[in-house]
Amino acid sequence: MKKFRYLIWMLVATGGLILSASQSQAQLRQPDVGDQPGLLPDESVELDPQFRKTAVLYRTNEPPGTIIISTQDRHLYLVQGNGRALRYGIGVGREGFQWQGMLNITRKAEWPDWTPPPEMIARQPYLPRFMAGGPGNPLGARAMYLGTTVYRIHGTNRPDTIGTAVSSGCFRLVNADVTDLYERVPVGTKVIVRQKPEL
Repeated sequence: MKKFRYLIWMLVATGGLILSASQSQAQLRQPDVGDQPGLLPDESVELDPQFRKTAVLYRTNEPPGTIIISTQDRHLYLVQGNGRALRYGIGVGREGFQWQGMLNITRKAEWPDWTPPPEMIARQPYLPRFMAGGPGNPLGARAMYLGTTVYRIHGTNRPDTIGTAVSSGCFRLVNADVTDLYERVPVGTKVIVRQKPEL
């Protein structure tokens, strides 16, 4: 009887290990939820109030027109002067893809085409090698290119990812917000990216 119970226990344990391994493999094969090319944005998604565009009090020594990004808070601030800023909710880079520094906007594009860089293709081989601009494009309605890097401030076809950390290092806004920001800032705008709040 003991041998029979032991055999049953071993079968159950082996089945559990096989099931766990197959689930892990399935998770590895699932596409990155942050990049779903061709998916049309769900315009009915309502942002959490903390991620909706709003005017806020904001202390900084940076001049008006400067963009300050707080990856930890998932907010982008456009400095207005007199202790105020426009605050936008953003999606940021996932763990291992967050960065900080100071760059300038070097180019702007409306409904930009998307050519994922080779390192992104290596990580996510299901991505297209090129995608024309449009509603299903992961860059969304507008893009502002940062320095000579592969990083951008851009729109998204995934408004449900605002406030999360799922990108490969870019900063995404809902299309209405990125269009608003795009109209407010020229090429040459200083962009400061911070991972932790300023003391």
